[in-house]
Amino acid sequence: MNFASDNAAGVAPEIMAAIARANEGRALAYGHDDWTRAVERRFAQMFECDIAVFLVTTGTAANALALAQYTPPWGAVLCHEEAHIATDECGAPEFFGGGIKLVGLAGEAGKIAPETLQCALDGQWGGPHHVSPAMLSLSQATEAGTVYRAHEISRLADIAHERGLAVHLDGARLGNAIARMNVPLADATWKAGVDVLSFGATKGGALAAEAVVFFDPGRAQNMAERRKRAGHLVSKHRFIAAQMAAYCADDLWLRLARHANAMADRLASGLAALGIKPVWPVEANEIFVALPRGMDARLKAAGAIYHPWTTGSLPRALVLASDAILVRLVTSFATTPEDVDRFIAIARSSQGAAETHRR
Repeated sequence: MNFASDNAAGVAPEIMAAIARANEGRALAYGHDDWTRAVERRFAQMFECDIAVFLVTTGTAANALALAQYTPPWGAVLCHEEAHIATDECGAPEFFGGGIKLVGLAGEAGKIAPETLQCALDGQWGGPHHVSPAMLSLSQATEAGTVYRAHEISRLADIAHERGLAVHLDGARLGNAIARMNVPLADATWKAGVDVLSFGATKGGALAAEAVVFFDPGRAQNMAERRKRAGHLVSKHRFIAAQMAAYCADDLWLRLARHANAMADRLASGLAALGIKPVWPVEANEIFVALPRGMDARLKAAGAIYHPWTTGSLPRALVLASDAILVRLVTSFATTPEDVDRFIAIARSSQGAAETHRR
């Protein structure tokens, strides 16, 4: 019953098998191999356009290098105040961007509203005393497990582009979002106005594989040098490429994401039946619920693993009970129905025990 993170899951068997195949024989280093070329072709097919692709091993590297490529050191990146780049990357975007500034915007359910973005851009910007807005970064899915629909991305991208900002999408859980929306990948990325994408595979079932995707190849000039200088060009590059190739082959990435989403739905439904409803809609593979503290203790005593959560983007009308704790539950490609059902059964028994005690 490990619902701490999809990072806690292992590696999908298909991807592990691809790593083993890549280990046979020899291949040129630093991306000059057939695996990498195959990934580049596959990405062009998936996105239905000409692109430039750069593989790295971590989402932090993908995000930081993508933002640095578009943002001058005196520039600002606007993002949700709880975005991963702002709260969980130890200053990497600022470091690799030579001192760029992240500007956090508030927003319910982890999402930036068009009005919020417009208001922020109407503020005081520009040199020599102020940073200049250079990028808008959106998380897909968000830190609240919610999803930006294509039309929502398009509206925000229109506002950003009108003011000269590029648009970055942090797609650490992009597979979960696309699986939920059931739309073509192109429609939810470059056709909606995204300029550069961090395409995540690690949370979806890879060992360590992410990609920076430029939808205008011309904007990728010197990205190869930037990646190398940052220490993120892996010499045995074929092992990253092999993971990504397997992840993208035959839409494995979507099948794995659909399973994770289905397990999240099953878990959310089971908890809702006990009167414990998610604080936000379950749109990807993350569920946020307020558990009674007695139930939380009983679940943990039974071996359930998950994290307490602190957020400032709860619905305005929601007030957590004094005896409740907000927690995050994350499912993955490896989550089983048995994991979910056991968690629900323990929660139900805890609820029953609490009723008996009150009597």
